[in-house]
Amino acid sequence: MAAVIAEIPPQAAGLPSEVIVVVDGAQDATAQRAAEAGALVCDVPVNRGQGAALRLGYWLARARGAQVIVTIDADGQYEAHEIARVIEPILSGEADFVSGSRRLGSELTTDATRHAGVIVFGAFISVLVRHRITDPACGLRAMRSEVTAVVTLEQPQYQASELMISAALNGFRLAEVPTTMRDRGQHATGTKKGGNFGYGVRFARAAVHTGGVTARRPVGCDPRTPSARKR
Repeated sequence: MAAVIAEIPPQAAGLPSEVIVVVDGAQDATAQRAAEAGALVCDVPVNRGQGAALRLGYWLARARGAQVIVTIDADGQYEAHEIARVIEPILSGEADFVSGSRRLGSELTTDATRHAGVIVFGAFISVLVRHRITDPACGLRAMRSEVTAVVTLEQPQYQASELMISAALNGFRLAEVPTTMRDRGQHATGTKKGGNFGYGVRFARAAVHTGGVTARRPVGCDPRTPSARKR
């Protein structure tokens, strides 16, 4: 965690950056170490899940005036200097939600099964949102702050795909840029998502559920500005 915070540049694509860490019921020294590394820390005493932690982080970012919100996994698999790359299509007016893609960039992983899963689920979500997606589960992504006010996270995990699907079906423009994914075996501290088969089943279930819920949501409740809905 502290190493990832230290890698995040003070500016990205010309915008000043601020690191926000939501500690979701941790019983260790995560909050202290994140604060010492320079992050703004919100230490929640009760574990409520990744979705709730992200919602809180998004709210804090909007409250502090963020124009663009970026999320990066804390396991050290992603290159923080590539944050500028995922922000640029937003600042240039080309997209509202930008995800990194290991398939367009570099995937330094030895897990052939997960590599195949990225291809399969990328094709599945491409059909669902009618936009070509090469990497539906990248942990480095950026979005206009208003996207987080419109898209509701309901899944306890798999927020990368949930955000992407919900943003697309709410009319936000998607884009992908090449990014690097390091080998989990060398850089990560572990995963709570289990084996590949179980992960794939739950990922598919979350994607289908998100698509169905978003499609049923009334259009009249969309609070976005006209510029955010352009395609």
